[in-house]
Amino acid sequence: MSCSCTSSSSQESIQEDIMAKINNHPCYSEGAHQHYARIHVAVAPACNIQCNYCNRKYDCSNESRPGVTSSKLSPEEAVKKILYVGGEIQQLSVVGIAGPGDALANPEKTFKTFKMLYEKAPDLKMCLSTNGLMLPDYIDQIQKYNVDHVTVTINSVDETGEVGSKIYPWILWNHKKVFGKEAAKILLQRQLEGIKMLTERGILVKANSVLIPGVNDKELPNVAKKLKELGVFLHNIMPLLSKPEFGTYYGLNGQASATDQEVMAAQEACGMDMKLMSHCRQCRADAVGLIGEDRGEEFTKDSFVKMDWDALTKKYDIAARAQKHQVIENWRAALEIANEKIKIEQASKEQLSSTGVTKLIAVTTAGEGMINLHFGNAKEFLIYEAGDKAIKFVMHRKVENPYCKGPEDCDGSYPIEEIKNTLKDVDILLTEKIGGCPMDELKSINLICDDSYALQPIEKSVFAAVQKYFYSDTAKSQKELG
Repeated sequence: MSCSCTSSSSQESIQEDIMAKINNHPCYSEGAHQHYARIHVAVAPACNIQCNYCNRKYDCSNESRPGVTSSKLSPEEAVKKILYVGGEIQQLSVVGIAGPGDALANPEKTFKTFKMLYEKAPDLKMCLSTNGLMLPDYIDQIQKYNVDHVTVTINSVDETGEVGSKIYPWILWNHKKVFGKEAAKILLQRQLEGIKMLTERGILVKANSVLIPGVNDKELPNVAKKLKELGVFLHNIMPLLSKPEFGTYYGLNGQASATDQEVMAAQEACGMDMKLMSHCRQCRADAVGLIGEDRGEEFTKDSFVKMDWDALTKKYDIAARAQKHQVIENWRAALEIANEKIKIEQASKEQLSSTGVTKLIAVTTAGEGMINLHFGNAKEFLIYEAGDKAIKFVMHRKVENPYCKGPEDCDGSYPIEEIKNTLKDVDILLTEKIGGCPMDELKSINLICDDSYALQPIEKSVFAAVQKYFYSDTAKSQKELG
């Protein structure tokens, strides 16, 4: 007879507690990310380690990646901005401190911000991101200010320090720089210790891992196994971005960025051990809005910094925000019914398809779980994997150059090669509208384009389309004939 120290009712309670924490968190819940907004406030400029993939840049409005911000904020300015944005964007649900340096290398500014928020915006979820070096030292403060979501970037669990030394040239430890393998070993020990302390206190942990081809790509499955052992909630595998213009060590020394296909391979290798985050956009340190959009330029210091606290508190109408969130939840419930629960978050090809063969489907969306964006306006595509049994969300893929540059400038004269390369392994594109010229171009890579599912729920449409083109009797007959 087996025994358990946790009753079934307690287990259900724990699950309900976790669901309450993630339900409207756009990073921790894939289902929330098209409905709820987040804000990052750049109050933490200093960092205590050097990463070969990082360059903390200021005044870079055109770049969307970690460490980039247009301006630094004091804690007071940050809280004013949050209250102002939360009044304008009522679906705002989460505030995070993610740089441009490390939140815990700037503890005074970080926790002063959280303390003020705890008092003035109690309905917001609070998060911080860290490299983990100082995590064990600040566990009490994290818990004190109700920071119940912590992201730790961990790229290797190699105890020899061999892999880590290729990623981190040095760390600042006990007021001096430590280099090479010794630095990597200290960092790893502190990361593992800090993560263990967080999970033991019931704080949800998301681990970020940067996929660096030829450096840690073979190491990431070991990372996933260790994260599961430690009770980490979510693992986010992010592609290395290393263009020379980013000014990072890797970018300046010819290290290749990770491709979409390499990310998918890493996800497959790690996904059986850990629950994966597949919808990350590698947000800026001052990101504002839904994941996949950035409205930061709308909220400059001039718009909020001179407002007094009474005016900002009035603008941040908690009751009105609660009503907005209830509307969102009602819409999500309707979507779930419409989508018929055909999606599996963590699934093998055999679980998706009776033959083990699956197809990739790209979708254009402006959010809210619908196919509601024209192809020409798409700056990214959501990618789903589908079979005759179910579907799962795989990733998003960005493009730097959408097909149309604007309503007055959309004659198809812009090159479509970037989009074709981005979608080269995709079988079907579902979009709100697409013209004949781009459709013909995409046929050259054997991509089926379909806008008949416009303004329909994404998941239901993805499943219906893959049945229509690949699994229906008509599709099978056409395949046999041709």
